[in-house]
Amino acid sequence: MEAEKLKIITEELSKYAGMVKEEEVQAAADLIASANRIFLAGAGRSGLAARAFTNRLLHMGFDVHFAGEISCPPIKEGDVMVLGSGSGTTKSLIVMGEKARDVQAKIMTVTMFPDHTIGKMADVIVTVPGSTPKKAEGEKNLAESVQPMGNLFEQMSWLTYDSIIMVLMDRLSQTSEEMMGRHTNLE
Repeated sequence: MEAEKLKIITEELSKYAGMVKEEEVQAAADLIASANRIFLAGAGRSGLAARAFTNRLLHMGFDVHFAGEISCPPIKEGDVMVLGSGSGTTKSLIVMGEKARDVQAKIMTVTMFPDHTIGKMADVIVTVPGSTPKKAEGEKNLAESVQPMGNLFEQMSWLTYDSIIMVLMDRLSQTSEEMMGRHTNLE
């Protein structure tokens, strides 16, 4: 017997995948490919998806850092800051976006609400469907989910980040084998 809830989740992901716009994914890949260095940040489970994207960008050979880690250098002009925030109003990420703006770094966001604070400061926005209990009163979710809390956004973010990696792999003619050569050997 198949896992009923897993099938429901994968059908939901498939249903909403078409809401992610190809031109936004391509713009994200353009911005990342042009960066001197890439900095990423996200809070909670959205942050976990952003961390996974950080790891894959490292495997691609980019100079990449997750904000808040002790080894994270200062952001500078020519760099890109990627902010993953479903609500687009996460206070700590707004502060990071402001810092990136102050030094003339570019900002990209993956969000459900492109018109919120983080979206307004972003150079590139990838709008990802999801639902959240954190939306403002009277505001509508981009999607309705049977899953709890922000699961749909977090899963869609992860998959959207992976699609950006696949675009970059094609553009940079990189293979999975080449990426594996940059995988940690300290496991």
